[in-house]
Amino acid sequence: MTSEDSTQPVVPPSPLVLLFAFGGLMAALASGYGVLFTIVADFRDQYGISETAIGFVIGLGFIAGFLSQITLAPLADRGHAKKLVFIGVLVNVAGLLLMALSTTLTPILIGRFISGIGIGAASPAVKRIVILADPNNLGQNMGRLLAADVFGFATGPAISAILVGPFGIPAPFIVVAAITLILLPIVARVPVQESVEQSEHRFALDLLKIRPFAGAAMLGAVAFAMIGAFDALWDVVHKDLGTTDWIANLGITLFGLPLIFLGPPGGRLAQTFGPFKLSSIGLLFASAIMCLYGFLPSGGLIFAVAMVHAISDGLTISSAGVAVGMVVPTDRQAGAHGVVGAAQAISAGIMAAMTGALYEAYGQTTAYVVAAAVMLVMTVTGLWLARSAWDISRPIGSSVNN
Repeated sequence: MTSEDSTQPVVPPSPLVLLFAFGGLMAALASGYGVLFTIVADFRDQYGISETAIGFVIGLGFIAGFLSQITLAPLADRGHAKKLVFIGVLVNVAGLLLMALSTTLTPILIGRFISGIGIGAASPAVKRIVILADPNNLGQNMGRLLAADVFGFATGPAISAILVGPFGIPAPFIVVAAITLILLPIVARVPVQESVEQSEHRFALDLLKIRPFAGAAMLGAVAFAMIGAFDALWDVVHKDLGTTDWIANLGITLFGLPLIFLGPPGGRLAQTFGPFKLSSIGLLFASAIMCLYGFLPSGGLIFAVAMVHAISDGLTISSAGVAVGMVVPTDRQAGAHGVVGAAQAISAGIMAAMTGALYEAYGQTTAYVVAAAVMLVMTVTGLWLARSAWDISRPIGSSVNN
């Protein structure tokens, strides 16, 4: 498992190879998260694990991902991108198998932590490889990775629904682990141009000194703060409003569909129109929609508005990743995406906890309006930080000199 010799020219892989190898790998990694989110009720019913403990299981993975993306992701910028993908995937598989084989809280927590470390290490390295392999189509490729990520997460519940009944709780974890391992030989055959320069920076937090990157990181965090609030409130709000079961159960899955199909064209649009411009449109619109949710009196209306929201997000949510690819030097891409991923994990966790508490104490309107206000403040802050790169864009097929 050696990296390609960086002194020799490397033939870039075709877009199709990038999509199937690394897009497939991102989907497999995300499906493990999707499985876990839909199997927690089985943990409670069959293993006697409390709701509070289940919350710790889910939250611990995000904390692990945060730590991993901050500390390990920069290694991909020092000539170890392909190795980091392999190691991260194997660590994630070990975590999935531990969760599959465990029936008590402590080993499940350990498995979840290990899985989060692996995903946090592999994901930024994958983004670095894909960005550098085809920089002229940065937007489309980032949109495809987003689509693969969403597809994988949405597939997780289906895998659980099919397998848990006849084969038990371990089955979906084992199947996802097996699919992930099957993809590794495909990834191994993809040529990767590794960096020969050794950065003096152990971590990537110094990149936040680049104002446009700090702005892109903030805008990426806004998107995940929105996701944290949306996911935390969706089920309880619909239950309290007496929404029919099919709307409440399928809503989040249906919300993800436009992101799958609109991710690639949205990424191309971000590249050519300008990622900061497109992100501002999408996030300001999303803030207004989030506020509107607080005043809608029925689950059916919330569902209808959410479908419009999903189309907007599908076209704009990859903008922050495209912006990072444009404003950060090529030899720091993995570390940069690790910082953004860490910011996203923290913002999603904090917003989910905050909006849940606000809903319990003050109700629907307050929870959604506060979430919208936080999103608005973060968006304006991100755009202010990125103001020097407001007009940045890259015509498709243009030469790139980062």
